[in-house]
Amino acid sequence: MKEAPIIVGVTGASGAVYAVRLLDVLLRTGREVHLAISPSGAAVIEQELGIRVDLGAFEPEQLGLMTDKPLEATVPLLAGARPVAEAGVGALRYCHYGDFMAPMASGSFLSGGMAICPTSGTTLSAIAAGSSGNLIQRAAEVQLKERRPLVLVPRETPLSLTHIENLKKATEAGAVVLPAAPGWYHGVERIADLVDFVVARICDQLGVRNALINRWGDE
Repeated sequence: MKEAPIIVGVTGASGAVYAVRLLDVLLRTGREVHLAISPSGAAVIEQELGIRVDLGAFEPEQLGLMTDKPLEATVPLLAGARPVAEAGVGALRYCHYGDFMAPMASGSFLSGGMAICPTSGTTLSAIAAGSSGNLIQRAAEVQLKERRPLVLVPRETPLSLTHIENLKKATEAGAVVLPAAPGWYHGVERIADLVDFVVARICDQLGVRNALINRWGDE
């Protein structure tokens, strides 16, 4: 039986490398991914990774995805990343952030969950308030109302009281708050190891099997 698609939203917080690696892992494990990127998310991708994303005519190759080249050729920060045990090549469906007619905008679209990686404070605020201003926020609202997994990956630090209250509201509504705060106990040797720690935990929450890290108790 085919597994349900995973939804990924990329918004304007620091940590674009987490988003690219998450997409890479999901696709390499054979999952279908529905992707939406906000304008601020695209701006952060360009600022942090030097990659210009065309939101009007997006192609996976812009992020180094689904190509014959190693991902580190496009994203040097991921040099030395663990190979992913490929179950097949997944499919990537891109949806414009302003397209409220996209499948992810409806609860009748059966997804296997959603990750917003990274999650900006503005996106968090909209989700906590139940006020959808773009497709990413609407898709998050759908996950909550349908009681499906929603993983929020904030990176902001320090947190204001408003952030904390919004995180509390999102958690009470059913979301999982998974800060981009990598551990150091899994044999860190390079930046890619820190990235994979966070990506592995996101995949765990979405039910996507992975061997990106050495887990506690593993020999």
